Amino acid sequence: MDNGILAAGAQDIDFMIHGLFSYKIFGHEVWITTSHVCILIIMLILIAFSFIVKHKMKAATEVPGGFQNVVELMVEKLDGVVDGVMGKNAPKLVNYISTIFIFILMSNISGLFGLRPPTADYGTTLALGLITFSLIHICQIKYQKPKKIWEDMCSPLPPWLPLWLPSTTPSPPGLPLWLPINIISEIAVPISLSLRLFANVLSGTVMMALVYGLLSKIAIVWPAALHVYFDLFSGAIQTYVFCMLTMTYVNQQMETE
Repeated sequence: MDNGILAAGAQDIDFMIHGLFSYKIFGHEVWITTSHVCILIIMLILIAFSFIVKHKMKAATEVPGGFQNVVELMVEKLDGVVDGVMGKNAPKLVNYISTIFIFILMSNISGLFGLRPPTADYGTTLALGLITFSLIHICQIKYQKPKKIWEDMCSPLPPWLPLWLPSTTPSPPGLPLWLPINIISEIAVPISLSLRLFANVLSGTVMMALVYGLLSKIAIVWPAALHVYFDLFSGAIQTYVFCMLTMTYVNQQMETE
C-alpha cells in the first residue's frame, strides 16, 4: 500500500487514507495508517508546546511579554467560552474542553502544513463523539437520580401514563411508548457529532484535492484563499460547534433541581 504521509503534489493528488505497515494481534491484521501518524505528529507538537509553556510560565512576570501574553490570551478566551456555556460547572470540565478544542483545531488546520487532517477520518471523529457520549452519561448517572433519568427517557409523556406499544410489535409488554424513541435519540448524539465534523473536514480536503488535481497548471497563489476558508475558517467553526454541543449536552446532565 502507498506509504505517503504528506499531501500529494499537483501531479499525483490523493486524499485517501493509506496504510503504512501492518502487524497481527490475536490473529487479526491491524494497519497503521496515515491518520495514526498525523495524529501522533499533532500530539507530539501539543505535548512539546505544553512543556515549553510550563517552562516559560515558571519565570512568568507580572507584566507579560510576547509569549506569555499569547498563552494567557489563549487560556482566558477558552475559559471564557466554557464559563459562558457551563456557568458554575465550568471549572469541572474546562481542562477537558480546552484540550479537545486545541486538538480538533490543530487537526482541522493540519492540511495547511501538508498533512492529511486526522478529522477527515471517521475513525477519529467517531472516537471523539464516543468520548462525549460516555461523558454525558457518566455525568447523568453522577448528578441525577434514577427517577429523574427514567422521567427524561419517557418524556414528553408522564412515566406513569399507561401507554404501551401495540401488541403486534416484538417489544416486551409494558414498555412505555416514548422510551425506544428517546433511546434512539441518545444513540444519535455521538453519530451526529462525529458525522458533522467528519463530513465538513473531508469535504474541504476533497475540494482542495480537486482544485490541485484538475487546475494544477493554474493553481498558483489563488488557492491560498480557498485554504483560508476550508482549513482555517471552516476548521475553526467546526471545532467551536463540536465543543459547544459537547458542553451543552454535558451541562444538561449536570444540572440538578
